[in-house]
Amino acid sequence: MIVRQAETADAAAMSAVLLPILAGWNSTRRGDAETILTRYINDPERLSCAVACEGTRILGFQSLKVAGDQNVYDLPAGWGIIGTYVAADAGRRGIGRALFAETLAAARRAGLIHIDATIGEANAQALHYYSSMGFQPYRKLQGAVGYRLIVPQAEE
Repeated sequence: MIVRQAETADAAAMSAVLLPILAGWNSTRRGDAETILTRYINDPERLSCAVACEGTRILGFQSLKVAGDQNVYDLPAGWGIIGTYVAADAGRRGIGRALFAETLAAARRAGLIHIDATIGEANAQALHYYSSMGFQPYRKLQGAVGYRLIVPQAEE
């Protein structure tokens, strides 16, 4: 498995990861290739969009953006916003940990202090994942929990 930054040509394969996840959540969010390009790969607030690949297959991806002054998560400007998506048949292989190593490096390069992961309160798998990456719950929202990571400084 390799982890690298997403490219335009990855949009369809990333959509193939995201669409079944959204369906499992009964979400009406769009997850088509065009949305992947707009929300993740070409987003002007993108700091990182890492993909985990095995050969030509994308197993998962993780997005890190910086919150602007007016953002849908009601976060302070300058906070990081993270999202992680791993194909259902690729879980429990260290993909999330590998993606997070790339994302954490990007957060440090950008000088982020805080990263927010807003997670549906019924999404036990995501709650466990973010906890294991060092995130702590810090706010309760309607149907969701805000988890926050204070970005650790790089080891010398």
